[in-house]
Amino acid sequence: MSDVEEVEVVVAHSERVTLRVGDVFLKIDSNQTNIDVEVEAIALAPVPTPEILWRKPPVLAIAAVPGTALGVLGEPSTASPEAWAAAGAAIRTLHDAPLPPWPARRTRAEIEARLDAECEWLITSGALPRDLVTRNREIAELALRSPWTPVFAHGDLQITHVFVDGDKVTGIIDWSEASQGDAMFDLATLTLGHEERLPQVAAGYGLDRVDVEVVRAWWSLRSLSASRWLIEHGFDPDSPGCEFDVLRSRM
Repeated sequence: MSDVEEVEVVVAHSERVTLRVGDVFLKIDSNQTNIDVEVEAIALAPVPTPEILWRKPPVLAIAAVPGTALGVLGEPSTASPEAWAAAGAAIRTLHDAPLPPWPARRTRAEIEARLDAECEWLITSGALPRDLVTRNREIAELALRSPWTPVFAHGDLQITHVFVDGDKVTGIIDWSEASQGDAMFDLATLTLGHEERLPQVAAGYGLDRVDVEVVRAWWSLRSLSASRWLIEHGFDPDSPGCEFDVLRSRM
């Protein structure tokens, strides 16, 4: 048997594991609906996506995309302003595409209920001061606005999920959260912890289509809602430039 390349553990927690072997990623998910969504979203999305090599539940094999990620949360991005603008343009192309046939994964009522539960946990656990949580909860309210127009949303558009080569977007990965969603949520997820890059993304996306205050509201809402999960799964939202710093900056 010939030797294989070194196996890199990209993500590993109780819900999913992603391994990299050479130019192949192996994704193992406890919820096969996530994989179903990823496969269908990749087929529908009018932007660069990874090639699906094969699927044998519970494993999905996809090819690595060329280029490098726009950056990493908590670290300065070395990508050019033009690359960030190109990311904004690619997201606009996605959002202008026909809606996927499945609805949003969570209703507004479910998002609000979770937000309130997470805020309570952050306060009672002592993870964050009450005034900090309360202020960000007030800001987050704008993200729960109504009405709003759904778009083909990626749903988890973290900075590490957008790859560029120079000033060109070469791939957008990890589509398991794709659905009919809020355009400003995608823009907020991409720029979380990189607020200074929002004008560049907005320039590529279309300034007339970006509601900066709603994006800021989503920064607060996402950071409040995700922090307990991050802590319980071995991540540190209090690392420099990460979720807790995002919340503190709102003060």
